[in-house]
Amino acid sequence: MIMPYLLNKGDMVAVTAASGSCDPVRLAKGVKVLEDMGLRVRVMPSCHAQHGTYLAGTDELRLRDLHAAFADCEIKGIFMARGGYGAARLLPYLDYKMIYNNPKVFVGFSDVTALHIVLNQVCKMVTFHGPMVASCLPDACEATLESLKKHVFEGNRRPQVSLADFDLRRGDLWSPALDAPFAGGNLTVVASTIGTPWEINTRGRILFLEEIQEEPYRVDRLLLQLKLAGKFRDAEGIAFGSFHPETLETLQIAINELVLTEGKPVVWGLQSGHPMPNLTLPFGVAGTFSGFN
Repeated sequence: MIMPYLLNKGDMVAVTAASGSCDPVRLAKGVKVLEDMGLRVRVMPSCHAQHGTYLAGTDELRLRDLHAAFADCEIKGIFMARGGYGAARLLPYLDYKMIYNNPKVFVGFSDVTALHIVLNQVCKMVTFHGPMVASCLPDACEATLESLKKHVFEGNRRPQVSLADFDLRRGDLWSPALDAPFAGGNLTVVASTIGTPWEINTRGRILFLEEIQEEPYRVDRLLLQLKLAGKFRDAEGIAFGSFHPETLETLQIAINELVLTEGKPVVWGLQSGHPMPNLTLPFGVAGTFSGFN
């Protein structure tokens, strides 16, 4: 895996939208948060565009902005504006060779999961599952901001993951010592890659999953799809992040019946995903399962 150069104060970063359209007020507030961190910010045209009711501009515009952000040597990091839907529409058209040759700090979550998967697997680039500019940063708590800065700035230690960094407030299920890179993201998006050329590869990885918007039976169905596709079997371990409170009972049942039966280490309650705090989780960096036996 390629670790991109981390950020320093004064660096230029790009904010771009690969999925849904942005609220201009929240976008401006999120940009101000980045500027308060000492970064210079370039907002790409897709952040001000809308195509139909749910896309931030056409596929061509969103793709062009993402390519421009990776290709520009002045830009040292890329922060996604928001999630929603649309990132997966770009996958067939990405210039993977260009991106591979220009690794950069890349931050986002939710629908951006589709980009995390291909940047990790095709471009071999470490990415960061973390808060987005227009959807999260305007309301970010101190823990969210400190976690982001800890992982993406050069002045801090090399990004690594330890379960000791998370308040596993819902407890662990079974977690012997384990050291493997994290991969995954939003459950719905991860499952949607099955059967495509960009299907998630969980072999040798800790599969991280979070989801707050699906009905309980849909969560069960999505987990079953991953099980039937061998994704739990192949993984070194499974870590569950934020889920909607109404799905927790279903999640417990599904974990017991669909996941634990694979005989793999499982923890849940990692605070990375839609609710606050949204702690940054590096993908492609080894995570340590220890101290939770």
